[in-house]
Amino acid sequence: MGASEDRYSRADLPRADRPIRVGSLLYTIVNPRAGYEVAYNRWYERDHFYSGCMIGEYQFAGGRYVATKDCKALRYGGGQPGDIDPTKGSYIAIYWVLDEHHDDWNTWATKQVNYLHANGRMFLERDHVHTGLYRYAGEFNAPGSTMPLELALDRHYAGIATLKLELAEDVTVDKVREFLAANPCPGDVALMADPLPLLGDSPKDVPVGSNEHVVLVYFSIEDPREVWAERYAPLGKAFADAGLGRVSFASPFLSTIPGTDTYTDQL
Repeated sequence: MGASEDRYSRADLPRADRPIRVGSLLYTIVNPRAGYEVAYNRWYERDHFYSGCMIGEYQFAGGRYVATKDCKALRYGGGQPGDIDPTKGSYIAIYWVLDEHHDDWNTWATKQVNYLHANGRMFLERDHVHTGLYRYAGEFNAPGSTMPLELALDRHYAGIATLKLELAEDVTVDKVREFLAANPCPGDVALMADPLPLLGDSPKDVPVGSNEHVVLVYFSIEDPREVWAERYAPLGKAFADAGLGRVSFASPFLSTIPGTDTYTDQL
């Protein structure tokens, strides 16, 4: 039997044995301005999702999600200077970059987005709410799930729940990872990631955030709104009670439906 036949005889392939694995990611929350919701959605899915990201070197997956008014009503966190405004951020896009190739991709991405700006291919009537590059820091599965993180953006989950956790003083990423590994994962599969720096010539409309945080992305088989109170609302208190820090942003998002204007009238 060949190497691949043996390797893929098991569903729960350890990360170290995966030839394709997430090493870093782009995580970007954006708000279209009033009156431009439909045009923004069409521009992003028909142009920028591909020209700004998916055709890039060593980027191998991407996904888009949308927060309707009822998603925003479930949000918690915020209230301190620099926190994400919970009334903003209607769309989030997430992209996987192949392990050990972040710098290759980052150099391409910065050059490409500046090219798109120079050639009138960007969209002015939108605001970055939070955009950052992140390093893979952990993967977690629900009990019984063998879903690898690498496939999560390609599987049409009902949606995601995402949290931004501001770390308490002296709390390390390792400590957060240990906490998450010791507790049941509320999503089918989840990512933890910590921030990486943007290049100096990145577009000026991308805000610079603090480095003392992690982001968590939980991929939900069920509509995340329907399981929010049971699975995701308690996380903020759990993190605080464990002394890890505070949740500055927590929100459900629904999967977009490409090729349609679905949800653009519900933001």
